[in-house]
Formats: sequence, C-alpha cells, structure tokens
Amino acid sequence: MPLKDRIRGQSLAAAYRQALAQREPTPEAQAWDDAERVRAVKTRVQAAILAETSTPERLDRARLSAVVGGILDRDPEVRPGERDAILDSLVDEILGFGPIQGLLDDPTVSEIMINGPKTVYVERHGVLELTPVVFRDEEHLLAVLEKMLAFSGRRVDEASPLVDARLPDGSRLNAVVHPIAVRGVTVTIRKFAARPLTMADLVQNGTLSPRMATFLEWAVRGRLNLLVSGGTASGKTTTLNAVSAFIPPTERIVTIEDAAELRLQQAHWVPLEARPANLEGQGEVSIRTLVRNALRMRPDRIIVGEVRGGEALDMLQAMNTGHDGGMTTLHANSPRDALSRLETMVLMAGTELPLIAVRQQIASAIDVIVHQARLPDGSRRVVQITEVAGLEEGTILTQDLFAYHFEETDDGSIRGTFRATGVVSRHLVKLRTLGVPATPDLFREAAP
Repeated sequence: MPLKDRIRGQSLAAAYRQALAQREPTPEAQAWDDAERVRAVKTRVQAAILAETSTPERLDRARLSAVVGGILDRDPEVRPGERDAILDSLVDEILGFGPIQGLLDDPTVSEIMINGPKTVYVERHGVLELTPVVFRDEEHLLAVLEKMLAFSGRRVDEASPLVDARLPDGSRLNAVVHPIAVRGVTVTIRKFAARPLTMADLVQNGTLSPRMATFLEWAVRGRLNLLVSGGTASGKTTTLNAVSAFIPPTERIVTIEDAAELRLQQAHWVPLEARPANLEGQGEVSIRTLVRNALRMRPDRIIVGEVRGGEALDMLQAMNTGHDGGMTTLHANSPRDALSRLETMVLMAGTELPLIAVRQQIASAIDVIVHQARLPDGSRRVVQITEVAGLEEGTILTQDLFAYHFEETDDGSIRGTFRATGVVSRHLVKLRTLGVPATPDLFREAAP
C-alpha cells in the first residue's frame, strides 16, 4: 500500500475514534458507567475502613457512619448527590444484610423474595411489587445469605441446597441454591411484626369477629385441642401466636418448631428448635424426636409450630394421653382437607395402623379446627371455625360453628361478613365445668 494511503487510513481511524469519544453516551451506557464507578468507590472505601479500624462490625451505626462519611468526603469520584446513598449502602453491608437491609427495616414490607442477584420482589399489603434493589452478583448474594444464616447456625451449599432458618428479629428465611435453583440463588424471607399481633389486633383489622375471638378464648382456657389450618402465607402462625396468649401464666408451655417463629408472652415458656444434620450427616434432631422428648418435660401445653410428617402421630397420641390443650398448624385448603392430611401424615410415621384406627385417634384428639385463608385482594381472614364432632361409621364428623361469607366486588376488593351458623358447641358443658363462662348465646345469633 502506498505511504499516502496508509497515512490517510490512519487519519480516518483516528477521526473515527475521536467521533466515538465525542458521541453522547446512551442512558444504558451511562447507567453502566455510573454503577461501575460506584462499585469502585465502595471497594476503595471498604479498604480504607479496614485500614482505619480492623473490626468495623463492632462499631455502632453512628460511629461507623462517621468513619465512612469521612472517607467518602475525601474520595474525588463521589458526586454530591451520591454520598448519602453510598454511605447507607456501605453501613448496611457491614452492620446489616446488604442491599435488602432497607426492606427488612420497612414496616410495610411483609415478605421479601430474592430471585437471583438482580431481581427482588416484596409483598406490601398483600400485593407483590418489583423493587430496584439488586446485588452486585451471585457471589455478593451468597455472602449476604451466609451472614443471615450465621445467626441460627444453619448452612447451605451444593451438598445441602435447601435451608430453613430465622433472622435475629425472628423473620423466617428459606433459601435454595444450585443445583436445585436453576436460575440462581433464591431466598424468601417472611417478616414478622416487631410487636406480635394480639387477638384484639386481629379483631380490629378484620381477621375474625369478636364472637369468634371469644370462642377461641373459651377453647384455650377450656383446654381444647386446636388445629390451625390454611394455605401458604394465610396467617396461621400469627393466629397461633395470638391464640396462645389465652394460656394462663401459671402453666408450663413447650413449643416445638423447625425454625423458631412463635413469640409467646408467658414467662414459663420453653422453646425447642429442630436441628438439621451436620456435614457428616450426623446430629439431626427432628420434630418427631422433640415431640417425644417434650412429653418428659412436664408440660402443661405442647405447641407444635407445624406438623409435616410422622410427628403428627406423636402429637395425636400426646393429646389422647392427658396432654390436652395442645395446638398446632398445618397446610390445608379446608377443615376437611386438614383432617385428610392428618391421616396421611400419621400413615407416614411408618406404623401399620389401619385407617379406622387413625381416624379414631384424630376424632378423639382434635377438638377445633381454625381455618384461615388469604383472599384474592391479599387480606387474611379466618373463614371457618369447625368443631370435630366424633366418628360415625368410619367417617369423622364435623360441624361449622362460625364462617366468613364473602364476595369479590368490581374493583377487586372483598366484601364479606362473619356469621355464627347456629350450631352450639358440643364442648359447652366441659367448658363450664372448667370454670369458663361459656353460654349458648354466642352461637345462636347470626350477627357477628
């Protein structure tokens, strides 16, 4: 190629590079550049923090904020409008749980769903919302997850890719990682109110009627065995917490859970939590083992957070051998479905009991079923309070005492009323014998 052509080609290339440099960047490219710059700032600040204090996690929030703020003020890459956001992010990363700390602190958020590092949903007032919260990458998300699991001593990895745990504030956490989670690490956090909701709160927010609350108080004081059923996120644990407040303070309560969620107010409360196997596959303590052990702890009440398998048989046997006044929850679509699921779980215990014997156990153990549902508008209601009325010709008999009748309006909201069915509880005599001022008027009126 002649020299003049080579010079001309070089000039054209230089002109092209100059044109690219002068071209206005696209919004996407600018956002990428800003994110990369902020990440670089955070990396420098974290290094500077470690240089100034070797244990930043031991500082309180005010002191750490002062240290981080001073370092940010000296960094020339920090723009004035970014300083506070970067400061909060760094402090949350060190003292809290990184990008989701703000969601954990937000009282309007009831559930956090992390579908990989770039997609975080929340539930507010029963409605799902996509948030702008993101993690840097999957390694960042895994680091935050490990920090969350550290409190309860649980672990998650490829060998054990599923985990249930709890956070320091009592929130329930479930995580799924590779290879089970095909699209990336998935974390679900069920938050609980800073102050446990009382029965008065549930009545005020429309979860159940005053008459239903009165009957549940009678049932607990009269040592009836209660089963709270419902679907996922229907409010079963919240209702169980509220109902347990009616247990007299003079009684010894033992609670058994897979991941501790119950927050009882009584002083004489012994909480037990199941433990998974360690890396060597040893050391597992199951719910069933804890139920059996609880019988030797001189309990006045045994509360099982949720029955999922063979422990249902041990729980029923406890209720049938003098440990009345027990409570538990299970997933079900209706009170009848709850009884069917109990039958299945008892058979999962590995015993050779005939079905009729299983039904006899259930009919004599369970007194009341409180069924809760999450309605289409996101509200949670106790839709049925059903009493187990015995066994007849191999079939467990039930009768509804209260029900919630509702319809969906044109705007998507729910309109309904709580009503007594007119059926009087068969346990009225037992309740009165135990000093509970139970009267049939509560059941005979159709009004709430």
